[in-house]
Amino acid sequence: MSLAHIHPTRPTHVNRPELNLVPPVAAPRIRAVPTGTEARGFVLYVGIDEAKAAAAGTSLNRIVEALKALAAEIAPSAETYAAVALAPEGAGGRDVDVVRLALQDPAALAQRRAEPEELDRAQSGVVVDISRKRVILDNETAALTYKEFELLQYLVLREGRTIDRAEIVSSLWNSADEEDTPNERTIDVHVRRLRSKLGRYEDIVRTVRGVGYRFDRHADVAIRQSTTPSPDLF
Repeated sequence: MSLAHIHPTRPTHVNRPELNLVPPVAAPRIRAVPTGTEARGFVLYVGIDEAKAAAAGTSLNRIVEALKALAAEIAPSAETYAAVALAPEGAGGRDVDVVRLALQDPAALAQRRAEPEELDRAQSGVVVDISRKRVILDNETAALTYKEFELLQYLVLREGRTIDRAEIVSSLWNSADEEDTPNERTIDVHVRRLRSKLGRYEDIVRTVRGVGYRFDRHADVAIRQSTTPSPDLF
């Protein structure tokens, strides 16, 4: 047989799936994840208040449910947890920044801590700093007790709403307190002490005769808040 009649052998395709599998491509590593750790999930901060959601024809609850449904569709094994970010009414700043601070985003908190302390000294009037549990009056820190600050903070976070004495007692005192649980009239004493330390700004805590007390914000009153307990309301 001549060489002209010898045909080169061609590779035969074998239809065996186990031999034709393409090796899986490793997922690209997230740059923010340090070596030796692994990503177990992520947080998506959504900045929108109830009024803006309503203006868009929706609600916070519907947005949350839609995002949860999308996560379940893309990855059925994904677990979700939604938390609402709370802030005093009228708090300034971008919605998403307020959300990040309220939910204690590490990067947002680090940026806030890096702000120069000169901002505190430059602020005249009243600064109720909820994040640092202090009140600054004309650039001087007021000597409020823990309970006095708690009382003021409770009113501030419910700005514009009159709080009756019974609610203050039930919310700020419990059996674990060292002092005896006060009656409603004892609240008046605590409010008087608080007002005396607020000095010329004492009228930010208003008395509503026959009902209770209310916090009224003035033009020279600033509220700072970076962390707020935010339960899963959805």
